[in-house]
Amino acid sequence: MKARSILVVLLTLIIGFILGMLTSAQIRYHRLKPVRVYFSEERFRDGFYKTIQPDEQQKAKCDLILDKYARINTELQNNFRRDLDASMKEFRKEVDQNLSKDQIARLKEMDERRQEMIRQNRRNHENDTLDNHHERRHPEDGGFPHEGKFPDHDRDSTRLHNNK
Repeated sequence: MKARSILVVLLTLIIGFILGMLTSAQIRYHRLKPVRVYFSEERFRDGFYKTIQPDEQQKAKCDLILDKYARINTELQNNFRRDLDASMKEFRKEVDQNLSKDQIARLKEMDERRQEMIRQNRRNHENDTLDNHHERRHPEDGGFPHEGKFPDHDRDSTRLHNNK
């Protein structure tokens, strides 16, 4: 009898824990969904069109404007990433001089885990939005190539200024 009561209580706690996790995940998903719109060109474009509900003539004009600013925003993001990477390399050069070999090894291990998370995130992003990019973007106009690779971070920014 005592074992049965304990089993019922444990089972109830486990079910409550699982339901709480699922509820929490749904709440976070719905709260963060509007923010995600700004991190993907396609999501931004779709959200923009849902909001303004343009006719075909307006949509054609807006497409040109959105393409122009998508290139500008992509270039800004790429420059930010490049500058951040350079800053972090300088930081590591300075801080590594003051650390033991063991501490440096632990930092390298942490960096490897972070890089793997970034690679995984990019793979997920590629799989999530790759088909949408093929609909509107082409390599000759600065878009993503059909192989699904992302643009090089160190590309020439003169293209950015020619579109203004």
